[in-house]
Amino acid sequence: MKSHYDYIITGAGLAGLSLLMRMMQHPFFDTAQILVIDAAKKNTNDRTWCFWEKESDIFEPIVIKKWDHVSFLAPSYTNELNLSPFTYKMIRGIDLYSHVLEKAATKNNISFCTERVLAVHSDNHGAKVVLESQTLTASKVFNSILFEPANVLAQKASDYFLWQHFKGFEIKTATPVFNDAVATLMDFTVDQAEGTTFMYVMPTSPTTALVEYTLFTPNILEEEKYDKAITDYIQKTYGSIDYEVMHHEFGQIPMTNYSFVAGAENLINIGVAGGQVKGSSGYAFHFIQEKTKTIVADLVAGKNPLRARTFALKKFQLYDSVLLRVLHDKKLDGASIFTAIFSKNPPDRVFRFLNNESTLIDDLHIMASVPTRVFLPAAIQALLGVKRRRA
Repeated sequence: MKSHYDYIITGAGLAGLSLLMRMMQHPFFDTAQILVIDAAKKNTNDRTWCFWEKESDIFEPIVIKKWDHVSFLAPSYTNELNLSPFTYKMIRGIDLYSHVLEKAATKNNISFCTERVLAVHSDNHGAKVVLESQTLTASKVFNSILFEPANVLAQKASDYFLWQHFKGFEIKTATPVFNDAVATLMDFTVDQAEGTTFMYVMPTSPTTALVEYTLFTPNILEEEKYDKAITDYIQKTYGSIDYEVMHHEFGQIPMTNYSFVAGAENLINIGVAGGQVKGSSGYAFHFIQEKTKTIVADLVAGKNPLRARTFALKKFQLYDSVLLRVLHDKKLDGASIFTAIFSKNPPDRVFRFLNNESTLIDDLHIMASVPTRVFLPAAIQALLGVKRRRA
């Protein structure tokens, strides 16, 4: 292994491999020496990404299912939503890893290293990656590794923090059960005792679906609680059906108004480490794709990809902070908030808002959907920078 590269990517998850894929698709990088480092090989189906987009992007070849309609269910409101102009899509983790790694194997200028990264540093001349066995240098390092847990970082800064945590069963039924033309985006008809809780059902055929139990709460649950919630939901929704669990997955994503450091000089943070997770929802796929597009465009144009936060980004981070305050302090439950938003707005406006692509008019409509008596005080606190009180 060389000691110096043009670009080093630390972390071979969604952010790192999305950036690598975009680099491989542009001739500008054909002669650049690129190294990708991760502590483990990406050879297991450890997660599933579902996301909405208007146009096809780089991972369209591995999309395994698309939906033009999704359902939203809550005790006081149920509807099937036409997503146009968006399409909801699903990608399996192993398919994305294999797709990128197979393409990388055809490139002589791309190398991989399986080793734990201890630290990353930057200076005016480049950046360094400290491994257990040696220290490497690069013109630029793109880092997707959090060296300290997100909840610890947020707590140090006295910021609001919740986990979006979930467990999913991919099941196969003995007989046709699912309408695979409609995905269940959120089903809030489940018990809300733990906090904001919903089920998520992605049917890939009449006999197969990913059934996922998702929560927005400060703490992770015991494994048995996730399992029981999923099996109870299947029983309640589909009756006494015969099914087998083909695969299961678990994940936890930080939801916080903590400002993750964008980087320094020639070190650019990406993914969770770079703040490409929406603080109020935990959604990341779209924001990672937008960030990696921008990085590649900047590199090709000879610009530094390390950018200051835009006014638009600050605006949406303010919105996220307000919603997090309301959820964290239990001023209003998540089921009521999302029900108000989805029941009083057309789906395309809601999805633009969740993608940080809404206009000011869109934003005003969304704000008018939720109770002013709850959200206005939270908004004032956020604008004034009032920190939450420590217990």
